[in-house]
Amino acid sequence: MCLCTLLCHAGCTSKKEEKEEAEQYTVTNPVKIDTSFTKEYVSQIKSVRNIEIRAQEKGFLQNIYVDEGQFVKAGQVLFRIMPKVYEAELLKAQAEEKSAEIELQNTSLLSEKNVVSKNEQAVAQAKLQAARAEVALAKLHLGFTEIRAPFDGTIDRIPLKLGSLIDEGELLTSLSDNSQMFAYFNVSEPEYLQYQTDQKDRAGTHVNLLLANGEAFKYKGNVEVIESEFNNETGAIAFRARFENPGKLLRNGETGKVQMLVPLKNAIVIPQKSTYEIQDKKYVFIVDKNNKVNAREITITGEIPDLYVVSTGLTESDKILLEGVQKVKENDKIKFEYESPNTVLSHLRLKAE
Repeated sequence: MCLCTLLCHAGCTSKKEEKEEAEQYTVTNPVKIDTSFTKEYVSQIKSVRNIEIRAQEKGFLQNIYVDEGQFVKAGQVLFRIMPKVYEAELLKAQAEEKSAEIELQNTSLLSEKNVVSKNEQAVAQAKLQAARAEVALAKLHLGFTEIRAPFDGTIDRIPLKLGSLIDEGELLTSLSDNSQMFAYFNVSEPEYLQYQTDQKDRAGTHVNLLLANGEAFKYKGNVEVIESEFNNETGAIAFRARFENPGKLLRNGETGKVQMLVPLKNAIVIPQKSTYEIQDKKYVFIVDKNNKVNAREITITGEIPDLYVVSTGLTESDKILLEGVQKVKENDKIKFEYESPNTVLSHLRLKAE
C-alpha cells in the first residue's frame, strides 16, 4: 500500500515538474516608433445648402405642386397662396397710375400755356412716380403668392394641407441641396494642436466616412474648415469635411463616423495580444526583476493592425508578457524567453518604421 502511494506521488510530481518546464512564456518590451493610425470621430452630416421655405404673404394655401422627397429645379413653383386680394390690389394700383399719367399730361399742357405754374407740373410728376411705385409694390406682393425653389434640391416634409390659412412667415417646407454634404466632427484640443503642428507629417486632409450601417462611403472627403473657438464644456473644436454626393445617398441630418489618419511621433506601441480587458479597462502583465507578473492598467489612444498605441501606463524599459495572459495570475513566478520588440513587430502586419 505504501509502495503504491509512493509511486503515485512520484508520478504526480514528475507530471507537475514536466508541466512547469513546459510552461515557458515569451516576454518583450514596448517599442517607440513613428507611425500613424486611423481615428474615428462621430459626425453630423448636413447638406451644403439647407433652407426653410416660408410664406411671405398671408392667405389660403391654394395649390401644392410638389410632394415630400421630390427633387425640384431652381425656379420651379412649389406652392401658391390664393392671389385674388393681391390681384385686386395690383389692378387698383394700375388704375391710379393711369389716372396720374392723365393728370400729368393735362398739367403739362396747361403749364405750356402758362395757365398753371411749373410747381403744379412737378407735383403731378411726383404723383405719377408714387403711383408707379405702388404698382411695383403690388406686383411684388402678387409675386410672393407663388413660392419658387431658390436652387435645385429635395423637398422635405410639408406640414400644411390645401386650404390652410397661412400667416406671413409660416413654415411651408425645407429644401436641401444634397449634391455635396458637410460632415461636422469634434476634435480634442491635444489632437487639434497635433494636427496643426504636424502639417508636414500628416497624410493630407483627406478623410473617410463610415455610415451608420458600418459600411464605408465610396467617396473621400476633404477637411476644409476648422471653427474659430473651442467649446468650453467639451474642450473640443469642430472640424468640417466636404463630401461629394452624386448618388444622393447622404441626406441632411444623417450621422456617421469620420475616419481621419492621425500621425504619431515617438508613439509607444504594444501587440494587441499582450493585453486583456476587465470592465472596459485594458491591462498588461509586467514581469519584474524576480520574474513575477503584476497586472498594470494602461490607456489606449489608438489602434493599428495588431498593435495598440499606449498613451499612459508603460515605458520602453518595461518587460511585458507577450503571450499567455489568460494563463497566469497576479504574482505568479514564470519562466520566460525574451524576444526583441523588432522581432515581434516583424511577425505582425505592421512593421516598425
